[in-house]
Amino acid sequence: MTFETRDGVVSRVRTAAWYAERSVALRFPAQWDVIEHWPPTLPPVGDEQIRASIGQPTGQAPIRERCRGKKRPVVVVDDLNRPTPAWRVMPHVLEELRLGGIDPAAITIVMATGTHGAPRPGALDKKVGRQAAAACRLEAHDAGRGGARLGTTSYGTPVVANHTVAESDFVLGIGGVYPNHTAGFGGGAKLALGVLAKSSIARLHYRHGSVGWGNVDGPNHFRRDLDAIAELMGLHTMISLHVDHCGEIVRLACGDHLRYFPEEVLFARETFGVPPPGEADVLVANAYPNDLSLTFARMKGTSVFAHGRPGASRIVVAALTEGGGYHGLFPVVDVPRFYKQLDRFREIAVLKPGEVAGKAARAIWRRTVGRFRRRATTPGGTPPASDRPMWLYCTTESPPPLPVARAVNVLGSWEEVLAVVQAEQGQGRKLRVALYPCAPLQWIDPSRAPAPPP
Repeated sequence: MTFETRDGVVSRVRTAAWYAERSVALRFPAQWDVIEHWPPTLPPVGDEQIRASIGQPTGQAPIRERCRGKKRPVVVVDDLNRPTPAWRVMPHVLEELRLGGIDPAAITIVMATGTHGAPRPGALDKKVGRQAAAACRLEAHDAGRGGARLGTTSYGTPVVANHTVAESDFVLGIGGVYPNHTAGFGGGAKLALGVLAKSSIARLHYRHGSVGWGNVDGPNHFRRDLDAIAELMGLHTMISLHVDHCGEIVRLACGDHLRYFPEEVLFARETFGVPPPGEADVLVANAYPNDLSLTFARMKGTSVFAHGRPGASRIVVAALTEGGGYHGLFPVVDVPRFYKQLDRFREIAVLKPGEVAGKAARAIWRRTVGRFRRRATTPGGTPPASDRPMWLYCTTESPPPLPVARAVNVLGSWEEVLAVVQAEQGQGRKLRVALYPCAPLQWIDPSRAPAPPP
């Protein structure tokens, strides 16, 4: 929240998800106009609410009944690159399974890492809690090891899944509902993507175009394909969480994700929709609760920048406690040579001939129209916001060694950030600042833009 002091305006935001969570002060000059876009404060849910939701799933019999007699139960959880506090719900899940006659020692917890690379030691303990980690078998999915072939969806996607998940006779998932580029929103069946072989993950991403961050308009073939994949896996029961700007659970749903997921997306859009930055000179996006690494701070914390005015300065705030991070399909750090060419080849490889031509025509149209619009909206040659350097303020005093990142410049102090902004915007000006305190959870809703003055 914003506080006025003798030295200026101070905003406090959360940082360092999963490791040394704390608030950090961002100090702005007194003459700057700082507008913060906080989501509404909702009360965190307690254990009683969690227990009640899990005990009465939507569209299904209780877990204790559905799991009875099963021998190879699996609980799939997302990794630390998602803020889902699975540790809060795991005790209640274990109790449901126990009431169904399943001992915790018979349960395997699989971390759905997708193409994010191997988790660090202790990551599963953080995600599911020490009780569950000590009582159950633990496994981190490795997308590079192949898997079991489960079939092919109607979209032609070959489903090659984690062996442990494929061989299970009862699969339950725990994930979160957050904005996402590829599917509009993560959560629901998207958790299934995290336990696929890399070949299937690549096919999904290159076969279907991204629908856009927080978007729900139009057909979502990516999501429909994922629904079919989850069906082939037997992933019928999901627990989906919503967290607030402090990482606390404020809502959850359990049961048949096909039944409850649309309503959960509506809740997320209503709660975390924010106004565009308008004519702000400075855009500040706090990457918490996805600020573990340079890769995911860049991928999850910067969507608001696409809505900035030409010439706006762009600042990301992140802890980077895991350093550079990794993404096997869309690298942000240490990008290999000829990556763009390889990316295009992968995309063409999964398309039909007619689709290749159509996609090429759309790409040419976007580039041509985009160049024309850029010229039309940048009088005097002012570079658009997307052409400004992206500056990242690392809140960790001694971060791990950071590799070279694509389109991100890392700074170690907030004073350096202010100096960069003043160099870009001019010394002594009264600047307008738009601050998004939990950018990975937020999406720009144009309908919330303030009305122009009369």
